[in-house]
Amino acid sequence: MAVLAAASAVSASSCDPGTTELPGAGVSFSFSTAELELGEGRSGTVILRNDGRRPGGPVQVVAGPVADSAGRPAAGTQVRVAPSQIDVLAPGQVAVLDVAVATAPSLAAGAYRASLAAHLGGVVQDSLAIRFRVPPPPDAPPPSGVRITGGPTSVRQGDVVTYTAEARDSAGSLQPPGSVQWAVIPPAEGQIEPDGRFVAYSPGTVRLVARWRDAGDTLAVQVAPRGLSGSFQIVANAGHGLRFTSDLWVHGNHAYVGTWGIRTVNGVTYAGDRLFAFDVSNPAAPAVTDSVALDARTVNDIKVRADGAIAVATHEGSADARNGITILDLQDPAHPRALSRFTEGLAPGVHNTWIEGTYVYVVVDGSGNGLRIVDISNPAAPRLAASFYAGSSFLHDVYLRDGLAFLSHWDAGLIIMDVGNGMAGGSPTAPREVSRIVTNGGDVHNAWYWPQGGYVFVGEEDFQAPGYMHVADVHDLRRPKEVATFRVSGTTPHNFWMDEERRILYLAWYENGVRALDVSGELLGELDRQGREIAALRYAGDGRCFSGAGTCTWAPQLHRGLIYASDGNSGLWILQPPAPQP
Repeated sequence: MAVLAAASAVSASSCDPGTTELPGAGVSFSFSTAELELGEGRSGTVILRNDGRRPGGPVQVVAGPVADSAGRPAAGTQVRVAPSQIDVLAPGQVAVLDVAVATAPSLAAGAYRASLAAHLGGVVQDSLAIRFRVPPPPDAPPPSGVRITGGPTSVRQGDVVTYTAEARDSAGSLQPPGSVQWAVIPPAEGQIEPDGRFVAYSPGTVRLVARWRDAGDTLAVQVAPRGLSGSFQIVANAGHGLRFTSDLWVHGNHAYVGTWGIRTVNGVTYAGDRLFAFDVSNPAAPAVTDSVALDARTVNDIKVRADGAIAVATHEGSADARNGITILDLQDPAHPRALSRFTEGLAPGVHNTWIEGTYVYVVVDGSGNGLRIVDISNPAAPRLAASFYAGSSFLHDVYLRDGLAFLSHWDAGLIIMDVGNGMAGGSPTAPREVSRIVTNGGDVHNAWYWPQGGYVFVGEEDFQAPGYMHVADVHDLRRPKEVATFRVSGTTPHNFWMDEERRILYLAWYENGVRALDVSGELLGELDRQGREIAALRYAGDGRCFSGAGTCTWAPQLHRGLIYASDGNSGLWILQPPAPQP
C-alpha cells in the first residue's frame, strides 16, 4: 500500500516528535478532493496534505459508516483506509491514502455512500464523501417493485430539483413513465410533482417516497436554508399636500403621481383631481414642480411613453360625466401640459392605461366594457382604434410587452392578447386572443410578464382574505398554467415591478408595505415558505390605507437603482433596495 509521497515525504523517524503541533497552532490538513468516487471497483486513492506553516501529527484517518442511497445502513460493509494514522506531516508534505470497501456478500446492487475524516488532536481537519456502486449479478433480472434512481440527497430550500424512479413488475418489465406516485414526509415540508420535481419548504430532513402498487422506496434529503437577507433603506419622502395618492410613473429626472378619492382635512374635502410632477434629480430631496388639474374624482393612473415626450392620465368620477383620458405634453417634464382629452366610449371611467408607441390601451370601468385601444398618432386628436371584452367580469389593468397585452380581467382571469407580436395574427387595430388562465381565487388585479424567466406574476386583490401573488408559467404562451403562489397575511397586494437582471420582484402590499422577493430559478409551490423573501418594509409605520396615517404602498417602480413607491396616505417614497446577502 502507498504511504507518504516520495517527492515530499519526510519519514516519522526524521522528524522530532517534540515539534508536532496541536490544532490552532499553524497546522492545517486537507484532502485533495471533496468527493471520492470509487465506482464499481470500490477502491482508489486520495491525498492528504499539510497546508499549514508547521509540522503536525499524529493524524487519524477515520472512515464513517456505509449507507445506501436512501440512508439505510449497509450491514457488514466497511471502508478501509491505509495508513489510518500518519505520525507527522511537515508543511507541504502529502500522504497518499489507499481507500477500499469491504462489502458483505449479501449487499444488494445499488449506489452507496460513506465518508472519510482526518482528525488531529480530536478535531476534524477535513472530510470527504465516498461513493461507490454494487452492480447486479451477471444475467440477474431487474428487481420487481419501485426504486428511486436519481436525484440529490442534499438541496437548498426553495430550489426545484428533479427525482427519478422506476417501477418493474415481477417479470422485470419496466413500467411506463408516470406509473410511480410521489409523496413528501412530512407532507407540509415540501411539494413534489407527479414528474418528480421537488421543492423543499423548510431546512432540515425530509423523506421522499416513491410508490408503485404495494411497493415503495424512500430517500432521505437534507435541506439547507436559502440564507437570504437584506433590508430597504429610506432615502426620502415627499408629500403633495391634501390628497390621497394613487399610481406613479418615473421617467428621467421626474416622477408623476396621481391622486385618489376624497380626503377630508380640517373639515374640508379634497378630491383626487390632480396630477403632480416631482423633480427627483436629487433623490434625497424630491420636490413638487407643478400639478395639472383634471376633471376627475380620481386620477388613478399615469403612464409616460418610453421616449418621454408624452404621457397619459386617467379620469374617474368627472363632473361632466365624460371621464376619459388626458394626453399630456412633456416637452418641459417639470411642467406637464394638457394636449387633448379623449372620451369616446370611456364615459364609465378609466381605471388604468398603458402607452406604447402611437397607441394607448385603456381600461374602462365596469362589467361589459373591457379594453379600448386609442390611436394617438396625432396626440391632439386621438381616435378609437379597437375594443375587446372577455365576455364576463370586468377589466382592471393592462400591461404590454413584446407585442402582447396582458389583461387582468378579474374573475375572467389573465388574458393574453396579440396586439402586434404576430403569434395570433393580432395588431393594435385588431387584437387577437392568444390564451387565458383563471388563477386560483380569481380577482385578477395586475400582472408583470417576465419573458426571460417564462413567468407572469399575477396579483389577486382580495380584501376579504389574505391576498396572493400567483405565478403563471408561460413558457408556452398558448397554454399558461399556475405553478406557484406568494402570500402575506393581513392585507392584499397591489402593483408589482421586477428587477429582471437581479431576479428580484418588488411587490406593493398596501398596509404591509413593500416586499422584495427572490424569484430566481424555477418557481414551484408556496414561495412564502421557501426563504425567498429578502426584505420587507413598513416605511411609515402601522395604519390603514386611505385613513391618512401609516403605510399604504400602492405601486413600486425601480428607476436608476432606487425604488420609487407611491403611498396612498403619504405620497412619494424613495428607497434604496436590498442587496441580498447569502
